[in-house]
Amino acid sequence: MLVLVAPGQGAQTPGFLTPWLDLPGAADRLREWSAAIDLDLVHYGTNADADEIRDTAVAQPLLVASALLSARQLLAPEVLSARVGAIGGHSVGELAAAALSGVISDTDALRLVRRRGLAMAEAAAVTETGMAALLGGDAEVVVPHLEKLGLTPANVNGAGQIVAAGTAAQLAALAEDKPEGTRKVVPLKVAGAFHTHHMAPAVAALEAAVDGLVPADPHTRCVSNKDGAVVDSGKDVVARLVGQVANPVRWDLCMETFQRLGATALIELAPGGTLTGLAKRAMPGVKTLALKTPADLDAARELIAEHSADAAANPAE
Repeated sequence: MLVLVAPGQGAQTPGFLTPWLDLPGAADRLREWSAAIDLDLVHYGTNADADEIRDTAVAQPLLVASALLSARQLLAPEVLSARVGAIGGHSVGELAAAALSGVISDTDALRLVRRRGLAMAEAAAVTETGMAALLGGDAEVVVPHLEKLGLTPANVNGAGQIVAAGTAAQLAALAEDKPEGTRKVVPLKVAGAFHTHHMAPAVAALEAAVDGLVPADPHTRCVSNKDGAVVDSGKDVVARLVGQVANPVRWDLCMETFQRLGATALIELAPGGTLTGLAKRAMPGVKTLALKTPADLDAARELIAEHSADAAANPAE
């Protein structure tokens, strides 16, 4: 069974969309989305520097657009449900997953993520906050240590990785006082303490943004960051997207669900790399492929042909 996943914030790098714009229709699609959300995705994906695309209000729409653009180049929408057994996204990647599973349109996903990014940037501006990845260590040791420092385990990613979120002072204290067993603390390229109580104002903004939206039920199994559950109601998918802004991402549980469903291969949409790295460690025996540039599309199509034969026999639950 094939799993399709979309990366979260921090995966972006300067110019990462440049090679994708050479594909037929790609530049036009990005320009249409740019007009719909009043943000120049072409500029930010090609010419902007690292500081510009670190801005939450820019990074989030850019990442969702990239995931959708690469997915649409890989698979036509009308055949995706027959070839993909499950879809998920890490943090902001969940909006791309919602569109790919048919819950909302691509344009609605971009409009929502534009509002999400702006609201989270506004919330992040209230207090100087950030996030850092802890590599290694046992969760039973790491989590209590973070809580002692006033930090939140905002992303429980599995494969020995937990992301802490909190104020700059709390993160500085963590750098000086790592939990036992933790090899390294790596500051992340994000501008706030996402998936914590610091983001509560953004939840209210998103609740207003989804008012009047009429979601469809997913045509492909959609796995939620909240608890790793397969969500079969479009209304529930959208409600979870809203609440997840201020709640921890449980990617470890998502990977457990992929395995329980019988995953044999996982493709990470552009800009791929982070989630495939986690899957290699946490999902042994599952083949992985990261879409980084269009040069990876042929290998991805071969993987789809090899692992999607039973997807049609496992429709959305």
